[in-house]
Amino acid sequence: MVQAQNQSPKVTTIIQSLESEFAQIIEKRKTDLKLLGQIINEQMSKVDTAQVIFVCTHNSRRSQLSEIWLRLASEYYGVGSIKSYSGGTESTAFNHRMVDAVKRAGIELTTLVEGDNPRYSLSEEKKTTTSYELMFSKKYDHEYNPSKDFIAVMVCSQADKDCPFIPGALERMALPYIDPKACDDTPQESKAYDDKVREIGREILYMMSHLAT
Repeated sequence: MVQAQNQSPKVTTIIQSLESEFAQIIEKRKTDLKLLGQIINEQMSKVDTAQVIFVCTHNSRRSQLSEIWLRLASEYYGVGSIKSYSGGTESTAFNHRMVDAVKRAGIELTTLVEGDNPRYSLSEEKKTTTSYELMFSKKYDHEYNPSKDFIAVMVCSQADKDCPFIPGALERMALPYIDPKACDDTPQESKAYDDKVREIGREILYMMSHLAT
């Protein structure tokens, strides 16, 4: 396994911590994750790259987090050319609670543009709004995302129900996560978001670790 040399020590530390938690993933979920890995691998074998769009309703929490983790995991494991995106059935904003949880985990998010729908960079060194590592809320068919030849991964049950067909998608599969939004403005808020960062990270890393073998 060739691990990324340019990832920060904090990111490497949390990745290694999550690798030690793979046993927490239930077997049914492992089967689904391996299936997604197979779909990605098949796409890479055909055209040397794979484009993945994670879709939820508002593109504010789970889909943003999944996008981040696939980028970090593909870099960490050195797996082919995988491009990770996210989108919603509508756009709102990358929720500040999830942004804070990502930062608490040790993953850098640099604010590029403030406002109702802030824009962030996943790299301190890429401070341009045209960077591939740009993070902001958008619809899944926004011009920033690929319009064809991509894999659509539905990470919330509502988006899965609302969008049975994603135009331009080569493949579509459901990989739903419970929304931490239910704990907003409660004493459990920070823990719920921190747990979601670890849960999605753990599962994306598990999937990518099998691609790397």
